[in-house]
Amino acid sequence: MDLSLNVNGRPEQFSAEPNELLVERLRDGLGLTGTKVGCDTGQCGSCVVRLDGRSVKSCLILTVSAAGSEVATIEGVTTPGGELSGLQEALRQEHGTQCGFCTPGMVMALGELVENTAADPEPPTEPEIREWLTGNLCRCTGYHSVVRGVQRACSAARAQETAEPATAATATASGQEGSGR
Repeated sequence: MDLSLNVNGRPEQFSAEPNELLVERLRDGLGLTGTKVGCDTGQCGSCVVRLDGRSVKSCLILTVSAAGSEVATIEGVTTPGGELSGLQEALRQEHGTQCGFCTPGMVMALGELVENTAADPEPPTEPEIREWLTGNLCRCTGYHSVVRGVQRACSAARAQETAEPATAATATASGQEGSGR
């Protein structure tokens, strides 16, 4: 079957078998090996990607069912300059990665939480963060450092979210909006 996907902002066109899994297309067909294969049963979370903005386990998704969709992998998370995302940096600072095998899936799943709660008045609680971790297995960290990293990332995202409207309001009040500065 001839299909197309938009992967990390880049259009991809290819032929796929009806039973091909999305994780196979990403890793073997497109060379995006940051998406890991751990269990092949959807239990470990190492294969999590974003499909049209939602975290999904790519070992459970047929490529044909994702046709025409937007797919984001761990390779698309870093900034164009190569800097780590806010969540990746927070996990690094809190020692939330050890062997690193589970990290790409966790970043993809937990990144959705960080983004979805940035504008909330209260950060997600530890039990809420641990609920988002359900289905992402880690044999090294014990999850405590991962939770701290997510809390750090959520705080930073919320601070940025509140700073941006204030910056825009200051620019408008001072007449700088649209001035080309």
